[in-house]
Amino acid sequence: MARSKVLAFVLAGGKGERLFPLTAFRSKPAVPFGGRYRIVDFALSNFINSHIYSIYLLVQYKSQSLIEHARQNWVLSPVIKDHFVTVVPPQMRMGPEWFQGTADAVFQNINLIQQHNPELVIVFGADHIYRMDIRQMIDFHLKNDAFVTVAARPVPLEQASAFGIIQTDGQRRISGFQEKPKRPAHMPDDPSRAYVSMGNYIFNKDVLLDSLAKAQRKKQHDFGAHVIPGLVDTGRVFAYDFATNIIPGTMPYEEKGYWRDVGTISAYFDAHMDMLGDSPLFEVDNRLWPIHPSGYEGPAVRILRGDIRNSMIAEGTIIRKAKIRNSVIRSGVVIEDNVSIEDSIIMEHAVVKKGSSIRRTIVDKQNIINEGERIGFEPDKDRFRCYIDRSGIAIIPKGGRLTKKHKE
Repeated sequence: MARSKVLAFVLAGGKGERLFPLTAFRSKPAVPFGGRYRIVDFALSNFINSHIYSIYLLVQYKSQSLIEHARQNWVLSPVIKDHFVTVVPPQMRMGPEWFQGTADAVFQNINLIQQHNPELVIVFGADHIYRMDIRQMIDFHLKNDAFVTVAARPVPLEQASAFGIIQTDGQRRISGFQEKPKRPAHMPDDPSRAYVSMGNYIFNKDVLLDSLAKAQRKKQHDFGAHVIPGLVDTGRVFAYDFATNIIPGTMPYEEKGYWRDVGTISAYFDAHMDMLGDSPLFEVDNRLWPIHPSGYEGPAVRILRGDIRNSMIAEGTIIRKAKIRNSVIRSGVVIEDNVSIEDSIIMEHAVVKKGSSIRRTIVDKQNIINEGERIGFEPDKDRFRCYIDRSGIAIIPKGGRLTKKHKE
């Protein structure tokens, strides 16, 4: 069967205010994740693995880090003209304002849709950690002759009040929406769960163009709040059940339908912990559905002496003598003698000097932790040296203040 011509927009402009201070110098999709990725790599990898190669990456806030990452790591084919990942900053075609919402972001780039003339336009976010075969969602869209298909994730009913809920009939036709309801509507075939929108959409091109024009006239700028609810009465808006998505290479021990919004420090930290252990909830090592990583040009990891358990150690790291537990160490980190690192994330090119102890801490890039520092043990003392999240996790921002030995 011939495949529909598809154009994808990945919305990667989020401020990520709840991820501060990791977003002090970068947008949320550009925040490093895992041993060698950034958050945006998960969405982009899903497109590439799904054989969708025409991708516009819409950026906005503090975008330079993301632009450089895409330039260095997401070059597809210079020969095949419709194989590209192209970064698009706000064009401000309608005035001096930046994107006013998800629908406005696409509307401001409507010329790209007209230029490519696809049959389907896919609009996905760039802020989540998950695997998804998008072609399965496309097949569902075409089978139902849908105008719009919304990716929906089943969640336990007792947790559903924290989300926007999608109401459907037995054929997954969307009949309405509830915004964080006290009594959420359950799935038609499962009274214990409800559908939550993932913020990922497939549109028929003509329906999208018409809907965006109407929304712009009404000064409505959001897909989830305005555009899609306005199409429900057509009877051709459907919910795709993410739980039915099958990824090759998934291990039996993984959480079925793993999907995390890593929009808070605690969620970001917990998602890292989900990748560790003999039976991780999210297995990074899936050669049939890889997460395409940042390139690293440098030496392999070098361990002179260490007691390392349940941790990820990226390329170029030097460990002289350390005890490391339940931690993620990204590339180019130097860990000196008699260092203890536990339940922590250490980002690129940080230096942890001898005798230091770090626990339940995120150390951003290019920091120096000097001799004998103890971080994550005394919150009241740590507050004067680094940022303490409400979850209790300590964060040392990029260019943080621990460049001198702390004095009692």
